[in-house]
Amino acid sequence: MGKTALVIGGTRFIGRHTVSDLLDHEYDVTIFNRGNHDNPFADDDRVTHIAGDRTDRSALASAAESVTPDVVIDCVAYQPEDVAAAVDVFDAVDGYVYISSGAAYGAEIIPKRENRTPLRPCSDEQAIDDSGETYGNRKAEGDRIIFEAAKSGVNAMAVRPCIVYGPYDYTERLDYWIDRVANYDRIIVPGDGQNIWHRGYAGDVASALRIVAEEGEPGEAYNVGDQELVTIEEMVDLIADALKTEIEVVAAGERELAAGGLAPTDFILYREYPHILSTSKLAALGWESTSLSEAMADTVAEHRESDRNGSEYDPGREAEERVLAILDTL
Repeated sequence: MGKTALVIGGTRFIGRHTVSDLLDHEYDVTIFNRGNHDNPFADDDRVTHIAGDRTDRSALASAAESVTPDVVIDCVAYQPEDVAAAVDVFDAVDGYVYISSGAAYGAEIIPKRENRTPLRPCSDEQAIDDSGETYGNRKAEGDRIIFEAAKSGVNAMAVRPCIVYGPYDYTERLDYWIDRVANYDRIIVPGDGQNIWHRGYAGDVASALRIVAEEGEPGEAYNVGDQELVTIEEMVDLIADALKTEIEVVAAGERELAAGGLAPTDFILYREYPHILSTSKLAALGWESTSLSEAMADTVAEHRESDRNGSEYDPGREAEERVLAILDTL
């Protein structure tokens, strides 16, 4: 009898990659979601879809009873109460994995390590909020629920990704940079170009979720991200290599950007203080990340087939041109 997996979510970005990884490792997969998005696995007889709202406990329990999964991957637990319901409903599975976040960490330490770097607090008000400002707080509270459930014998674990990129990324964060490199030969990067915001390839996050479900220790959290980190300037160079084009990367500091009416934070994937997660704990389970060149090539190839361009993050090319003109006079 084959292994069975229930993926809560499963049709978008990380969930989509997770289903594909599970299928590649001979799991029979059931997707549980509301069905509000196109199902890329609709024609795959190895994948079953159950429609339901994960915030409806009875619907979640019904899915658990119908599937009796060996492992559960929870891609869409955004409120602590979602995690609390899941660890109760799935208290008998071999592995329940909650997707947390590197944003759960509450201290700026390099690198951020599981069991050592403090987590964010979460007030009662934050626990029921749904804004971006409380995202990390709510993810941290979900982690604490995982830890407590494991003490009661539930095989529950958390995986904390950093910024995730890869094919089918509906956030379009990296799409902005790919679009810039594809259309211009001079690209502004903010600051000195050496900013580091740890990123992780979606396919590697997917394999981490499966490996933690199979090999992880209940009550533990595992960071995931590229094992080789690159600066924002090096990231742009990787994109150019994947596009087989040549570009000039121009670093612009706060003063130069201000002359064009811009600030470093106007550029997506810029973070003043480095955000770096240790991945050694996950690697000890046998996990490895994909080479950066391969990961970026896959990401760029899918981008070119999509209609995404990251335009919502565009600081304005005219403003950038003003900054470039100023830098050319220095």
